[in-house]
Amino acid sequence: MHAFLSSKWTKAVVFLFCLVPLVLLIARALQGRLGANPVEFLQHATGDWTLRFLVFTLAITPFRKMLGLPELIRFRRMLGLFAFFYASLHFLTYIGPDQSFDLAGMWRDVAKRKFVTVGFIAFVLLIPLALTSTAGWIRRLGGKRWQALHRAVYVAAICGVIHYYWLVKSDTRKPLFYGALVAILLFWRLGDWWSKRKKQSPARTVAAPSVS
Repeated sequence: MHAFLSSKWTKAVVFLFCLVPLVLLIARALQGRLGANPVEFLQHATGDWTLRFLVFTLAITPFRKMLGLPELIRFRRMLGLFAFFYASLHFLTYIGPDQSFDLAGMWRDVAKRKFVTVGFIAFVLLIPLALTSTAGWIRRLGGKRWQALHRAVYVAAICGVIHYYWLVKSDTRKPLFYGALVAILLFWRLGDWWSKRKKQSPARTVAAPSVS
């Protein structure tokens, strides 16, 4: 497994797998199988894949540690960028076919409809994470500041789940499922952070009372 994950070809295979949802959507569109409301179908499909890739990205660190596979870290940036890629497609289906590229109408929609507002916040949060995902930006920002910035991915994921929950209104099973996964990963991260903090805190020595 270690050799497979370390192979230079593994990244190419993962990259191709990440493109499969896009290829399937294009195939459905060419075959006219996007349902009665194609725009809504594309919005829901790209939104689903955005949340899935966010979960995949957040799951890398727990799986890497629990399974003893440090090589998994090689795929975290790619998965995060694909989350942004599908989020961008999701946004484009909204601003394009839905809003006809009417920016004024988009801003009115963002201000009036809370599920649009929180979804827009999630997308905006992902932009600096995608832009600073390179090794060069890690050097410029420094490891600690870069890590602090990229913790915003949890906020983006939470906002994405809320956006989905407020959007569907009735059948909330899928957003609740994504929400449960994000919550589990967030609590794992908090537990891991707390454990590290306890280990790094200086040990306190207590002087024993002298016995005469």
